[in-house]
Amino acid sequence: MKNNLILRSVTGVVFVAVVIGCIVLHPVAYATLFSVVTGMIIWEFCTLLNCNAEAQINRFISTVAGVYLFLAMFMYHMGVAGHDLGAKIFVPYLVTIIYLFVTELYFDRKNSINNWAYTMMAQMYIALPMSCLSFLAYLAPTPEGTIQYVYIYQLAVFFFLWASDSGAYCVGSLIGKRRLFPRISPKKSWEGSIGGGIVAIIVSQVLAHYYPMGAGDALYSHLVWAGLAVVVVLFGTWGDLVESLFKRKLGIKDSGTILPGHGGMLDRFDSSLLAIPAAVVYLYCVNGDDLTAFVQRLTQLFSN
Repeated sequence: MKNNLILRSVTGVVFVAVVIGCIVLHPVAYATLFSVVTGMIIWEFCTLLNCNAEAQINRFISTVAGVYLFLAMFMYHMGVAGHDLGAKIFVPYLVTIIYLFVTELYFDRKNSINNWAYTMMAQMYIALPMSCLSFLAYLAPTPEGTIQYVYIYQLAVFFFLWASDSGAYCVGSLIGKRRLFPRISPKKSWEGSIGGGIVAIIVSQVLAHYYPMGAGDALYSHLVWAGLAVVVVLFGTWGDLVESLFKRKLGIKDSGTILPGHGGMLDRFDSSLLAIPAAVVYLYCVNGDDLTAFVQRLTQLFSN
């Protein structure tokens, strides 16, 4: 028990250090890390389905497609694609998705519909949310109106999730009595979830002090940061429950064993898969100008 706790602690510290280090170090380091993470999560997901859900998903092509979507979204926001290429950088991804559908026609498989559905689920459930990190990375424009890499919003999402998890565990262990979702996750309690949310809000106020939002309005900044923490914790909890239901239906405990004491990559990023898109929508909506810019960027994305 003691050795397992030590192993879990060491793995957790290294994991957090790598995530923070790559996000802060450089955009390329961020893109490299999370493209690898995206691929590993999709690979785990497809492996679990192929082994436990009577599915036959093309793991390699599905993984390549998801990684490409992440990198394409990153390059599109970074401007690497250039004005001449623009949204055309996503064409290879669309071709890959079509390939995954068409190739199923040439195999006499028992559950072709399931294969199609699970293939698209891997893209919608994992690849798309992870790709949304680039919206957070390039959210803030410079005074000249150009887009620059900003790491604080990405870090904030993970800070809130980690703070919520730690707070929920401590509070739930001490006073947790009322089960939050006993059918799916019997160990989660209302007391723990509320405690975790309070810890995340406290962290948000520290960030509000050092990274204010708004035009010098301190109250607005603190409220917006607190709202972001609530959104991330709420959707992160749902993301955790989604993966818990997924594993429960497949009859497994962990998605993998790559992280000693923590399970697989999907286990570590399950909360993020709903929290990241929710954070993107929230941050664009709290500022009308940002929301307009967001809509314009989406319009350009699908019209080029």
